[in-house]
Parts: sequence; structure tokens; C-alpha cells
Amino acid sequence: MYARIAGVVMLLAAVTACTKTTNEGNNVDTNRVTTGVIAMDPKDSRGPAPEVPGATKGGTLTILRLTKISHMDPQRVYSFAGLMNASLYARYLTTWKDDGKGNLTLVGDLAETPGKNVNGDCKVWEFKLKSGLKFEDGRPITSKEVAYGIARSFDPDLTGGPTYVQEWLADDPQYDTKWDFKANKNSLPPGLSTPDASTVRFEFKKARCDLPFAVSLPASAPLPPDKDTGVNLDNMPFSSGPYKIAKHTVGVELVFERNPHWDPATDPVRHAYPDKFVWSFGADAEAGANRVIADSGPDASALAWNGVPASLVSKVAGNADYWPRTLISPTPSANRLTINTQRVKDLAVRQALNYAIDRDGLIKTLGGATVAAPMTTLMPPSTLGFQSYDAYPAGKNGNIEEAKKLLAGKTPELVLAHGDSKTSTEIATQLKSNFEKAGFKITTKAVPQDSTLDETKKKDNPWDLYMDSWAADWPSGASILPVLFDGRTIRAEGNTNSSYFNDDALNKEFDRILQLDPVAQAPEWAKLDQRIMKEHAPAVPLYADVAYFLHGSKAGGLYVSSVFGYPAFTNAYVKS
Repeated sequence: MYARIAGVVMLLAAVTACTKTTNEGNNVDTNRVTTGVIAMDPKDSRGPAPEVPGATKGGTLTILRLTKISHMDPQRVYSFAGLMNASLYARYLTTWKDDGKGNLTLVGDLAETPGKNVNGDCKVWEFKLKSGLKFEDGRPITSKEVAYGIARSFDPDLTGGPTYVQEWLADDPQYDTKWDFKANKNSLPPGLSTPDASTVRFEFKKARCDLPFAVSLPASAPLPPDKDTGVNLDNMPFSSGPYKIAKHTVGVELVFERNPHWDPATDPVRHAYPDKFVWSFGADAEAGANRVIADSGPDASALAWNGVPASLVSKVAGNADYWPRTLISPTPSANRLTINTQRVKDLAVRQALNYAIDRDGLIKTLGGATVAAPMTTLMPPSTLGFQSYDAYPAGKNGNIEEAKKLLAGKTPELVLAHGDSKTSTEIATQLKSNFEKAGFKITTKAVPQDSTLDETKKKDNPWDLYMDSWAADWPSGASILPVLFDGRTIRAEGNTNSSYFNDDALNKEFDRILQLDPVAQAPEWAKLDQRIMKEHAPAVPLYADVAYFLHGSKAGGLYVSSVFGYPAFTNAYVKS
């Protein structure tokens, strides 16, 4: 399906992100080209990872964050913090080599290569595991533990994680009705097998050419059955990576120390330079940034995970002393105001919300151009085949008159749910003021920040509107539009389709496009993006994130992930 060129398979055409920010006198152009290849030569998947210039072992790197990480069970990890954190303690079948500048190479992580397409039709895949892989207790990692990890993702109690592989194996979005994990813990779901101790085999009824990408997510991490504590694995996952959990006080502190059984010779991307990684929870964005700005004691080797808040942007951007400690980068993260179409059934109301939106005011509330770039499409500009369009031209500050025409004198009463953090509350306040100018009556409802994601994923949630963010799991519309808008995936909870939108004709389009070669898919996703918005308006596209982070002077090796747009820890070290 892919054209092989000199030992690699070209994944992505050149893609350019369209934001540009300026760090006062230090011009930082965030326009860049994202490219990718899949490495077919096993040597590209071998370790150890090349040494980071200037890196030294030792010290503690601290990450300051407001709230706890929503999930740490690898089969449930799907938040940005969770994805970046998981690389410390979990290994996957495949992973990305990332230079932090948009150049990506998919390689084998647990596997010797990014997979073998056995018959050339993408229906049968095999992954041969490397030798020397071990868990934190020293026992070897075999195909049995990898397959068990994947099998447990069928458990309906373990909500929150990606569902690609489960749906593909079951050939049904309602995968947990096709195979009962709890009743079959000693077996594997149909299509998943372990021919020997080092081979994991997938057999699908349909072509699944994106499988090497799907298993680059933490959901393919291994787990011994005797270490499966069910929902409690969230608090103490069992390590296959370079670090293991030494201490976890939920919502307060999470401490990692080195896993002595991790072998760098098997790992093509990770290092284990710091003695410890410590997540410290409780500091909001402003407090965390101010601690890092002060640059004293442990905070000199800290990262402010919640970024540079609006209140401190001018201070940080205007002082050259902070520029060497700044991470700024475009991201693939697209933010939208999700409309619960089960509750907001009138298309005219959904279209009026799109016309009324004041994107400029929202971005100013967020902190300006160093934080966000306006979007009018469902897919971000970093997506292969991206085409810009604006289905509901609102200008910079909203087309209030056009919104009022659509409402025709009606005053829809809508409930807007939001996290209870300072930033989320400010955003909700801005949106309420914005929409009420067009005639809407908006009631805001604060929800605990660390449970907002799970609560809005419940089908019976009682809200009409809520903020959502989505970064493609790989840079293709295949991991955006079907994931967010295929109505056949809707279940009681754990939904990625949080608009609860379902249209038979569009579902058929998803199926048609997914059977195409990935290169041929690109323009089709762009066309479907427009069709969804023009015909159904299940959301209001808002902005793409611009990453803007600050770290202490002793924190080194940090970069912004080209895949997820948040700080990555694979090269991190503490300066002596």
C-alpha cells in the first residue's frame, strides 16, 4: 500500500503548520514542514538512542501541573499529559523518533520493526519482539503479555483509551459486545494471536493499513495477567520502560525512579538521564510559571506543564533572559466547542453558534498568538491534505447579525459545561458573553477539572456545549474525522464522539475512505471536513494550540512533541 523507497516507506507528504508567533526581539517562526517515514530496516529500531549532546546523568526533573493525570493505566491513557508521561514507564509495539522539529520516523519499540504486512493487503500483520525486553521485576516481556495488554482494552470498565485496535479486531465499533474480556481472561479476542513467544499476530476482516501507527499508542503496552489490578492499575501501572513508580500520592505527587531492568540497547528513542522524574500537582498555570521564572532550588530543574498563562506572556516574551528557557512550537491540537447534538437538534441553532463565535476575543482570553491560532476547519492545518475553508464566515469577532437571522427571534437556552480551573472558567465566561450578544441564554456549569474529560464522554451527560481538544494520533484525517463523528462508535461512556453525532451517509463515507491508500485518503478527508460542517455543524471550530512552555535553567533536552504538541521527556536531563 505504501511506496517503498530506500528502506523506508513514505508516510506523509510535506505538511505546513500555519501559525507564526514572535517572542518579542527573539523571532520564533512556528511555520514548519512536518514529514514522516516508516523505517523498514531493523537497524533503525535498535538501541541505544543516540546520546544527547551535553546530557549528563543524575538529578531530579520536576513537572509542575495543576491537576492529576486522568489515567496512567496504559490501556486507558489518552490525554496529553498521560501520553507524554507514559513514555517514562511503558513501551509500545512501535514508537516515533522525533527531532522536535517536525521530522518523524516510525520505528519498532518492543518490536524489531514497525510490523510486517504479511500478505501485502493490510489484513494480516505480524510484529516480532526484540530480545532482552524486561518488566520492572526482571521477568521477560513476551508476546503473551503484549497480547494480554491489548485484550484487556476490551474491558468496558477500562474506559478512556483509544479504540482503534479493538474495533478493527471485532470489525465492529461496539467491540465489547463481540468479545467479553471478563469471561475470557485466559484467551484472546478473535484475530489476535501469539504464534510463538516473540510474535504478535493481527488478522482483520478489512484492510487496516494504519495499524503500525495505531500501536504506537500506549494501549499496546504489555502487562502480565497477574499484575492486572483492573481500574486500580491507574494508580500504580507496572513498568516496561526506563522508569518505575517509586511513590504516588494521588493528586499530590507522582515520583518515578529508574527501572534497573530496562535495557537501553533495546530502545531506539528513550534515555534515562535524570535519577528521578517528579510530577508535583496543585500549582495553577500562573503559580507554576512564576516558580520556574524564579529559577531557584528544585524549580531550577522544573517544567511548568500548564504553559505560560496570559497574565505572564508579556513578561516572558519581553525578557530575553527567559528565551533560552522557552519552548514554542506549532501543535496538531485542534480545539472546538462541541455541540451535544442529542440535545441541540436544531441545525439552525448550531449554525448560529458558528456565526456568532468571537475567535479573536477567545484567543485574547487564552493569552494571544503565543497560545493559539484561529481555526475554521475541523482538521488542523498540520493534517495531510488540509484545505482551508470557512463554512460560516464570522470575521475576527463574530457575525452577530447572521446568527440572529438564523435564530429568527428565538432565544435558545443552553448549558455550557467547563472545568473549574481559572483558565477554563475565564473561557466559559468569554463564550457566555459572546453568545448572549446573538440572543442565546447561556448557563455555565463548572465541573471538576480532572474529571471533565470523562464526564463529557458519557452519553447521558446533561450539557449542551463543552470545550473539546483533539490531536490526531497520527497526522491523517483517518485519526480525526471518523474518531470524532462516526455515530456507530457511541456507547454509554468513554466516547470520543462527544457530539453524539450519527449520520448513516457520512458513516458510509468513513468506511469508503478508510479502504483507500493513505495517500489517496488525504483529499477525501478534506472534502468530508467541509461536508460535515456545512451539512451538520456538530461543533464550532475554535483554534489550534501553539505550545508555549517555560522551564528552569537546569532542565535540558526538553522539546515539544511533533506528534502531540506537548513537552516530551525522552531526551530530558538535569544540567549539573
